[in-house]
Amino acid sequence: MKKRISIIGSGFSSLSAACYLAKLGHQVEIFEKNSTPGGRARQLKKDGFVFDIGPSWYWMPDVFEKFFGDFGKKVSDYYELERLNPGYQVYFGRNDSMLIGDSLEKIYAAFEAEEKGSANKLKKFIGKAADNYKIAIDELVYRPGLSPLELVTPDTLKKLNYFFSNIKRQVTREFKNPKLVQILQFPVLFLGAKPEDTPAFYNFMNFADFGLGTWHPKYGMYSIVKGMIRLAESLGVKIHLDTPVREILLENRKAVGIKIDRKNIFSDIVLSGADYHHTETLLPKNLRAYSESYWDKKTFAPSSLLFYVGLNKKVKNVSHHTLFFDVDFDAHARTIYNTYEWPNEPLFYANFPSITDPSMAPKGKEACFILIPIAPGLDDTRELRNHYFEIVLDRLEKLTNQSLKDDILFKSSFCVNDFISVYNSYKGNAYGMANTLLQTAFLRPKLKSKKVKNLYFTGQLTVPGPGVPPALISGKLVAGLIEKV
Repeated sequence: MKKRISIIGSGFSSLSAACYLAKLGHQVEIFEKNSTPGGRARQLKKDGFVFDIGPSWYWMPDVFEKFFGDFGKKVSDYYELERLNPGYQVYFGRNDSMLIGDSLEKIYAAFEAEEKGSANKLKKFIGKAADNYKIAIDELVYRPGLSPLELVTPDTLKKLNYFFSNIKRQVTREFKNPKLVQILQFPVLFLGAKPEDTPAFYNFMNFADFGLGTWHPKYGMYSIVKGMIRLAESLGVKIHLDTPVREILLENRKAVGIKIDRKNIFSDIVLSGADYHHTETLLPKNLRAYSESYWDKKTFAPSSLLFYVGLNKKVKNVSHHTLFFDVDFDAHARTIYNTYEWPNEPLFYANFPSITDPSMAPKGKEACFILIPIAPGLDDTRELRNHYFEIVLDRLEKLTNQSLKDDILFKSSFCVNDFISVYNSYKGNAYGMANTLLQTAFLRPKLKSKKVKNLYFTGQLTVPGPGVPPALISGKLVAGLIEKV
């Protein structure tokens, strides 16, 4: 039966769900509080420079192909992709960096050059990671997290040791060189949890990294949003911008619509792709499935201090994606997950998209995006932002042997306070809930409200987890649950 469905938020998971639900024949409308669609995937445009404000890594291209393929389309129908070579560069000190190439052969060679015998170890490691990736995609991540039995398959039973071991233990068992260890651990630190708290099964992200590669959509990650909006609108989805949702309307513990300003929008289903915690504040306390103490006890993925910098010249000795691991990796991780404080010596990541894509900066100039992963909920002041900008810029100049300060045309920043005010993000988190063993699959907040009928959720705080590809999957999963009503 055709249903009227109101969706809160227009991020990747909301757009994904909207497309699937519209394809099934439902009447779908999206309500977005900000002036542009895309949720955290927005753009900053200034003086000819273009920055992706949110996600900047394009991994797991097969998930994007699968999404568009579900509608009889291809990624190439909506945007152009280029595989990056190198995928990224990692600095460990001045004149000391490694390039992660665009093929396994190049990466094996880079590892072997750093530590004799590591190429063969990496081949075995990636072989196991590839096997785990296939299991994850084929058997696990497209399950809605309703039961622990979803994790039980003939293949996962053979992999039990991967669920009860952790990434750090698995990596350090095979690799002793600290540089190689950091490279193999970085995907889970930047996108989820400490390596020692992440199940070893998540080494499938190393196959996503090395095996499937790092890609760039022409004109930036926002090209994906534009493509999904084109698809959604072609299916009949309506998108309302500058329209914050003030309340979820209820009748007898059943969601019957939403309130926007002074207007009520009635619908058969309410689906939220906005922050899960925030969405539940739109309900009476007794109808919230998760208490404040529940959220406070959860392990969250990092927040971020972000800088968007327009430079008046091209930058040397860097790649499109460049990681700076010249300080203590474990010490920084502890500030995020243990001590909840600003790091003294931060790891950081710099993105120079105009190296690959000239459309993202004026000719002869460079767009520079810098990210420092930090604990959610930290004090966020202008003074702290400026202090950390000086730290990372000094190191960027020193490690890459060039001066940049006098070539800054402008800089903008985004941090905890902005994540809260712009996205209603719990404690200003940037990536959602960490992928620890006790926060995996059926142990994450549910796609369907346990207390309110016809209320559903999607996105990074629910199944399957943080990241753009999981968001696309989350939208498909919740659409499937709604269709069963």
